[in-house]
Amino acid sequence: MIALPKRVQLKEVGPRDGLQNEKSFIETTDKIAFIDRLSETGLDYLEVTSFVHPKWIPQLADATEVLKAIKRKKGITYAALVPNSKGLERALEAGVDEVSIFMSASEGHNKANINKTIDETFPILKEVVDGAIFSGKTVRGYISTVIACPYDGYVSPSQVVKVAERLFEMGITEISLGDTIGVGVPTQVDALLNEMLQYFNVNQLAMHFHDTRGTALANVMTSLSHGIHKFDSSIGGLGGCPYAKGASGNVATEDLLYLLHGMGIETGVSLDKIEQSALFIEQKIGKRLNSKLVAVARGEEL
Repeated sequence: MIALPKRVQLKEVGPRDGLQNEKSFIETTDKIAFIDRLSETGLDYLEVTSFVHPKWIPQLADATEVLKAIKRKKGITYAALVPNSKGLERALEAGVDEVSIFMSASEGHNKANINKTIDETFPILKEVVDGAIFSGKTVRGYISTVIACPYDGYVSPSQVVKVAERLFEMGITEISLGDTIGVGVPTQVDALLNEMLQYFNVNQLAMHFHDTRGTALANVMTSLSHGIHKFDSSIGGLGGCPYAKGASGNVATEDLLYLLHGMGIETGVSLDKIEQSALFIEQKIGKRLNSKLVAVARGEEL
């Protein structure tokens, strides 16, 4: 164990990971306004959309329009999820800053999510990585189901290492480790990071926790104790995985900010502006967000 980081970077995935799981389509103008609000919060990384075929993620069918219309602010990386070479062409044409690729550590979820085995997925992702790097873009990788899979059960840390090694060999700069169904507890996160940090530098890793069972912040604390200083989060706790039954939202950006700021860890992000952005998107999606801090912002008693 080492001292806690003095500064943490939050990577906001709400516009993509959050909105893709909504049942109703959010108007393009509302998505753009939402992202523009987030650009004024102090966040320096926004994953704004996905170039997965609209047949699979219809909620983000307006990816090109959104990415082209947002008001870009200097110092912010505007990233997008890209599944294949065709998606990469669209993302580059729309002006993406960083490309995010994705796969699972477990065969069952990979087949459900991508319709391919793990081994069949690597060549497709390599084409994306090669094309992105050739175009001067950095590439970030997501590995889902790093703790457990809804189809296969427990996933061993050694399996996560194998997948990560193949992705880093392609030339990506960072891997986000996702507890997709939110079953992880601190001891499992500890075991995963003990294994991962034998092979990879702490700067190469970020954590992506879903709060399905209320353990996300506890898992963040365990990650911090390992020196992890990059976390994915979603405003209002929006999100989930369409191909993982029972996977509820991500750890809420505002709840995570409250924790970090309370411990004296810097983020450069305004909690007040994040809360206001959460209330904005709450109105647009037409349902109450689950985060504690949004409830406080509404003036409710917890």
